[in-house]
Amino acid sequence: MTIAELAEYFGRSGQDDELRWRLIAEFLEEYRHEPPDMRHDLLKSEPQSTSDERWDVFLAALAEHLSTREGRRGPLWSERRSLDRFWFPFNTRAARVDAIVHAPAAFRRRGVFVSPQELEVA
Repeated sequence: MTIAELAEYFGRSGQDDELRWRLIAEFLEEYRHEPPDMRHDLLKSEPQSTSDERWDVFLAALAEHLSTREGRRGPLWSERRSLDRFWFPFNTRAARVDAIVHAPAAFRRRGVFVSPQELEVA
């Protein structure tokens, strides 16, 4: 699954954030099993809007984050996406503190605060 295909699934999922997190987990699992030289291809096509700006920005941050972990620059399309207002996908007091302290740079600079372990077990 490419990140563009992931966005299409997001668009079909309505406002079901629980389903979106399951789709993210599936995407990350497939991404991990791809050969390292093929992973960048999964991120390079710009996704269409999911109809929710927060998730559009999340996908941009995810693409940059994964690229950075591979020692690559994020896709050019991801640079244009950011939020004007901070978003905490997991919005409990403890999750907010953890995300503020530990959010990966690609997410933090876009205004999305999610802790790294939420990306590992999404």
